[in-house]
Amino acid sequence: MGGLPAFESDTEWLRGEGAACDVVMSSRVRLARNLAGIPFAPKMSDDDREEVLERSRAQILAGGVHPKVMWIDLRQISPLERSVLVERQLISGQLASGKAFGHSGGGRGAGEKRARGVAVGLPDERLSIMVNEEDHLRIQVIRSGLGLAQALEEVVRADDALEAGLDYAFGARFGYLTCCPTNVGTGARFSVMMHLPGLRLTGEIEKVKRAADDMGLAVRGFHGEGSETTGDLYQLSNQTTLGKSERVLLSEIEREIVPRVADYERHARRVLTERRREVLEDQVHRAIGTGLHARLLATGEAMAVLSAVRLGAVLGVVEGIDQSAVNALMLAVQPAHLQRVLGRELNQQERKGERATLVRERLARALGAG
Repeated sequence: MGGLPAFESDTEWLRGEGAACDVVMSSRVRLARNLAGIPFAPKMSDDDREEVLERSRAQILAGGVHPKVMWIDLRQISPLERSVLVERQLISGQLASGKAFGHSGGGRGAGEKRARGVAVGLPDERLSIMVNEEDHLRIQVIRSGLGLAQALEEVVRADDALEAGLDYAFGARFGYLTCCPTNVGTGARFSVMMHLPGLRLTGEIEKVKRAADDMGLAVRGFHGEGSETTGDLYQLSNQTTLGKSERVLLSEIEREIVPRVADYERHARRVLTERRREVLEDQVHRAIGTGLHARLLATGEAMAVLSAVRLGAVLGVVEGIDQSAVNALMLAVQPAHLQRVLGRELNQQERKGERATLVRERLARALGAG
């Protein structure tokens, strides 16, 4: 595990701070950019990828993008270490594998050799810049709680610093040109990670998913596009960027859509607290019992336990548990992080046992029982 540099602190988006942090775990703004004069992903040669990587890396490390940047060449770390970056929301699964859009062929393991990297802003990891994903550059900022406006300000500063030394593909008619047509225009995606256990327990979650679709939002799982929902965590993001400015998109999502969904979740929690208290307490304490006594836990099972514990902590069903500690444990139980903590690779059965041990120990400590 020596190829991946050590992180300096807990990642920003798990701190349990910021506006609406009872429901909104994190906010992310991501910009898609491509360099002028170089083919987009489906047509890129290996030499093109190397050129994009070197030009981007030089500009990132030249200063101005972020006070302190950690550069990681993804070819030089192991698959497990790349999975750690995916779990920390710093890169996508596609970038980790080297199989981003259009990067097909070359035989088994060809993706491992493709030029790609990521720059991470330290110490809080709010900023990350993916190089040679679906687009040449994916610039993102993640903040704890509902903080899209602040995230937008940060990502725009980083984008301006990059554009000072890189010529972007841009057209007067369509704006920033991107590999996927849905990103053309501003190239901006706004997304929030929401914890919605109340809506699931009251049977309302499918209505919210349909409403989000009607409002032009994509609803995804914990790890974004193509991932399953786990731990009652849902990512909501805009699906198109053409024809609307960043400020209009921001206003729609941060001031209208997300507060509405958060209000639905809070109403569901009130229903549970006031009319179905016994059901709520049963769910929370069953989860605590499982967490304190289970000897084998799959990732999904652990996330379900922690989702219920987090809900109980927020609603005061259990005392003395800080939601940030539960958030951090949600990351610690992920497969790559679990193995990184233990310093060795584990098979699936071994991970279940070690994960259960980790949850028992940390949950007991949080409850003051250990």
